[in-house]
Amino acid sequence: MGSDNRRNVTIAMIAGLAGVSVPTVSRVINGRSDVAPQTRERVEELLNRHGYRRRSPVTATGAGLIDLVFNDLDSPWALEIIRGVEDVGLSSGVGTVVSAIHWRISSAKQWLDNMRARSTEGVIFVTSMVNPPLKAELSRLHVPVVIVDPAGVDPQEAPTIGATNRAGSLSANEYLLGLGHRRIGFIAGPPHLMCSRARLDGYRAALGAAGIAVDDTLIRPGNFYHEAGYTAGTQLLSLPDRPTAIFAASDQMALGVYEAVRKRGLRVPDDISVVGFDDLPEVRWCSPPLTTVRQPLAKMGMLAARTVLRLAAGETIESPRVELATDLIERDSAAAPRRR
Repeated sequence: MGSDNRRNVTIAMIAGLAGVSVPTVSRVINGRSDVAPQTRERVEELLNRHGYRRRSPVTATGAGLIDLVFNDLDSPWALEIIRGVEDVGLSSGVGTVVSAIHWRISSAKQWLDNMRARSTEGVIFVTSMVNPPLKAELSRLHVPVVIVDPAGVDPQEAPTIGATNRAGSLSANEYLLGLGHRRIGFIAGPPHLMCSRARLDGYRAALGAAGIAVDDTLIRPGNFYHEAGYTAGTQLLSLPDRPTAIFAASDQMALGVYEAVRKRGLRVPDDISVVGFDDLPEVRWCSPPLTTVRQPLAKMGMLAARTVLRLAAGETIESPRVELATDLIERDSAAAPRRR
């Protein structure tokens, strides 16, 4: 093989030829003991035949990487997931590579090219979808994949880590109903996302159980970001018979509602109660501190990292879908409605 071709030999190429995963080839290269002798011999033979140029050796405690891939990094919950993944990585001697592909095919292709060239134990996607060509290529390379879905996904033939979105929404709205609210506005997430539908279902279920008909004028579209919360909040507050409480399907939208309330000269919770969903770190410091549904984002990241490392080690995952419990965190943004 010529020198140019030797330079182009990658771990992924060797893995494909050997019929093993990229992490297995990485373990052979780094001299780790957790590889079957026959597999090690086959991989070593291919490495030598194709002239793979080994990098400087690393220790077994620092041999691997986890690829953590987001569509975007512009949401505070991304930092929480990164924190969870890195906690597990540090304790396991594995590094974390964080990437954002911005919903662009070109960015996904560039990420895939980069991933092929490094010793990746596995990939964690934080996304609502993994496009079929990308999924097929990772499968061909035998790279383990786990999907963390605070945005919600349908099953995609990979283990998924999520939260109990419907139950969390149900508890938030039951709480508002228990305070005496009967006109509760709801600001939804993107309708194509599974978690948005689950949170809307929880809202409808709570009203139905209380014998209250759902008023579609009180349901407004959103996208989980501040601007959508502000726009929807302004619309709800402009209704002739405005709601006495608003449940926003994300904390960022709830903070957008705060601004809409302020601009109308109203106060939370004196004039209107507001409840969010996520329990981002900053919401305990806003004024008033936000009552919200805690989504265990850091724990979701930790569980995803442990799962992908188990898959890389050849272990079997008991359940392809794990949902972590949500909790209602009561602070100061909700109170009994005042008579008008």
